[in-house]
Amino acid sequence: MSEVIYNRGNDTDPTTLDHHKTSTIAEANLMRELYEGLVVYNAKAEVVPGVAESWEVSDDGLKYTFKLREDAKWSNGDPVKASDFVFSFQRIQDPAVAAPYANMHYAIANAEAVNKGEKKPEEMGVKAVDDRTLEITLAAPTPYFLELLTHQTGLPVHQASVEEFGNDFTKPGNMVTNGAYMLESFTPNDKIVMKKNPHFHDAANVKIDVVNFIPFEDRSACLRRFEAGEVLSCSDIPAEQMDYMREKLGDQVHIAPYLGSYYLPVKVKKEKLSDPRVRHAISMAIDRDFLAKEIWRETMLPGYSIVPPGISNYNDPVFLEYKDMDILDREDKAKELLKEAGVEPGELSIELRYNTSENHKNTMTAIADMLKNIGITATLFEMEGTGYFDYMKQDGDFDITRAGWIGDYSDPQNFLFLFESDNLGFNYPRWENAEYDALMEKAETTLDLAERSKILSQAEAIFLKEVPAIPILYYSSRALVSSKLKGWEDNIQDVHATRYLSIEG
Repeated sequence: MSEVIYNRGNDTDPTTLDHHKTSTIAEANLMRELYEGLVVYNAKAEVVPGVAESWEVSDDGLKYTFKLREDAKWSNGDPVKASDFVFSFQRIQDPAVAAPYANMHYAIANAEAVNKGEKKPEEMGVKAVDDRTLEITLAAPTPYFLELLTHQTGLPVHQASVEEFGNDFTKPGNMVTNGAYMLESFTPNDKIVMKKNPHFHDAANVKIDVVNFIPFEDRSACLRRFEAGEVLSCSDIPAEQMDYMREKLGDQVHIAPYLGSYYLPVKVKKEKLSDPRVRHAISMAIDRDFLAKEIWRETMLPGYSIVPPGISNYNDPVFLEYKDMDILDREDKAKELLKEAGVEPGELSIELRYNTSENHKNTMTAIADMLKNIGITATLFEMEGTGYFDYMKQDGDFDITRAGWIGDYSDPQNFLFLFESDNLGFNYPRWENAEYDALMEKAETTLDLAERSKILSQAEAIFLKEVPAIPILYYSSRALVSSKLKGWEDNIQDVHATRYLSIEG
């Protein structure tokens, strides 16, 4: 039988194949094929066993004991041992490695101190009890710890290869991996070729023999090759051609909820914006359906909460109470709120700040027009991308600005922590609420996920009542997927490992 080959579009080339140094989604897409962590995402982005066939968590939530599967092997036939994970967890915290995402593992006892050179690697809370038993001790209970381990930073490296080749361990011929695929070649600006790993424990169910990852920074180029049948999927699409694609490609255009929120931080300490009624009036006047449909061509979804829907560990989502209210009724209510707050029509002028981007500009222009309907004058202020977020982090002088957040892991904490009082890096509005902070702190030590969900929901309810940042859109993933490609499941993490796919026709 001939080889089954999958030509797969990816956003761009990686800057590195050393996953301890990666930081982009395009790189994560590659790592997911080459390596397998203790736990992995399945086709639906559910956390399932990977190298670990089972695990136990201590009653205090601090100790995780993983039992590794007996048939886990590296691509050279070596067994995957608990010591490989110990080496990998220590390596990513090594200051000399300078891993940009090392802080993802600060939940592990002493990890941060090791990363800062204050403790030795062996003082980290990671221990190989024996070849098949790995013990990880956390600094504090972290209910989303398993979710964290699905990130590329949780993947192992082959210790012997790293020690033999140094930084060249990622080169074809040197690279030893434990995932469904192994690296065959890497030609920058052309393709990365991966071949099925015969030593992978689930190799019998891997249907595709070769994956060619092709970089497409020009989304239209991927579209053209997709239409020509030369690639079977594109990881992103040109939004400006949505109407054309929907007409020509039908169900092969995939738009799905993604783990991200697009929102408008409000400088709540400014007197004119300090009254929540004024902030709600502004929020009510924003026609999110129009923004999603006409500005973003349905590649974004209307948003009424800061935590996006579909996220894990959140059974009690809350939304702005006017989510289902007609826009005209909302405008009437907004006028009432402004009047209650002592703001007469034409009295309030605000600046809408955004970073350079045609989509952001169009969004803010539309919002400025919407605010006219309730008697608020809005002016636009564009700022170059360089320095834009630093300006907000440093308590820059803005009225309302725009921001977005893509979750690093699927847990509401990853969105709600943005607005904790002491989070000066991301709390752009500089909003302070002691009750909110107390709930976030309580959630950190609540192990029962159902109870924790309720606590986080209470925190978000406070946020939505105060609305220091106005949620307006949820991100969506955008992909082209050939009808010949089977097994592709749209999911909130936008992860689609080739091991779950097959090609028919």
